[in-house]
Amino acid sequence: MPHDHCHGHVAAPGNDNSAGTADLDRRGQPILVQVIRGGMTESRHRALAVIADRNGRILDYWGDFERAIYPRSAVKPLQALPLIESGAADAFALGSEELALACASHSGEPVHTEAVAAWLERIGCSSADLECGAHPPYDTETARELVRQGREPTPLHNNCSGKHTGFLTVARHKGEPLSGYTAFTHPVQQRILGVLEQMTGQDLGDAPRGIDGCSIPTIAVPLGALAMAMARLADPVDLPDRRAEAALRIRAAWGAHPYLIAGRNRFDTLAMTAGEGRFMVKAGAEGVSCAALPEFGIGIAVKIEDGAGRAADVAMAALLRHVGALGDEAWESLAGTPARPRLANVRGTTVGEIRTGEIGS
Repeated sequence: MPHDHCHGHVAAPGNDNSAGTADLDRRGQPILVQVIRGGMTESRHRALAVIADRNGRILDYWGDFERAIYPRSAVKPLQALPLIESGAADAFALGSEELALACASHSGEPVHTEAVAAWLERIGCSSADLECGAHPPYDTETARELVRQGREPTPLHNNCSGKHTGFLTVARHKGEPLSGYTAFTHPVQQRILGVLEQMTGQDLGDAPRGIDGCSIPTIAVPLGALAMAMARLADPVDLPDRRAEAALRIRAAWGAHPYLIAGRNRFDTLAMTAGEGRFMVKAGAEGVSCAALPEFGIGIAVKIEDGAGRAADVAMAALLRHVGALGDEAWESLAGTPARPRLANVRGTTVGEIRTGEIGS
């Protein structure tokens, strides 16, 4: 994969910036996300990160950008492309809210579960058809309300229920079996595999493959290729017309409904709201985070080596700041959020912070 270095703000594609000695010393070193207490670094998380354009050119990187990772839920916007390309979205008159939910790792709040339930009804299905399983809502207030009511969580509360409803929508439209849609050999998952290969530029037939938390396959992809796929969503000009149209619709829905993507006090929602449409971000399990930046025509991919989600949020926020996508006002608005978290004790007193070390070029 070709690479070129950017300084501070991302260089426009085509610029030939050369790295100086200081850059060469820094390149290849992961970003350190530091937990600071009492003025001392108490803990460190190592973040691998890469910025790429739609042609796969590496504009900047920290750590091994060729390392294969499981992207987990960070690739939901890519997994949603067949929902449009297959004609299913239009056949069932899906709006941008449903397309956003197909990309979401939502908190299981009523605004999420009620919308997914209505979508399932529209396609002649119910929560019983979802193969993602049930877990308590990520949103603490919603989870407590379930307990107060003596109710158990359902598959609707699963953070992936929107994505799975998208899978069922495609299967229904194509006349494919609804049962077993999570299996690697099912046409729904094979279609997604083809999309991932095309968007990442990788042959994934022999790539390491596991089972995600929601029961679908998760395919290992090099971190740099993942950033390139996000750049292709950000700037789909070179994609075939049908794919480009799907990418634009997914990108628009993803950016238009930050609360549906995650929810209350969640990084993705807060960051996209602060960014006012300049970028879209999507978290995945085990410390993965991706971003598409249409204004810059680039993608960003982050993997925390120890899998810490708190570090992925901080690293992604710092990178968005680094490339110029978060201005001063937006950056200040994120103070005290998962993007720039304060460390508090049980009484709520601030005792430290979590932040990155120097990211500069």
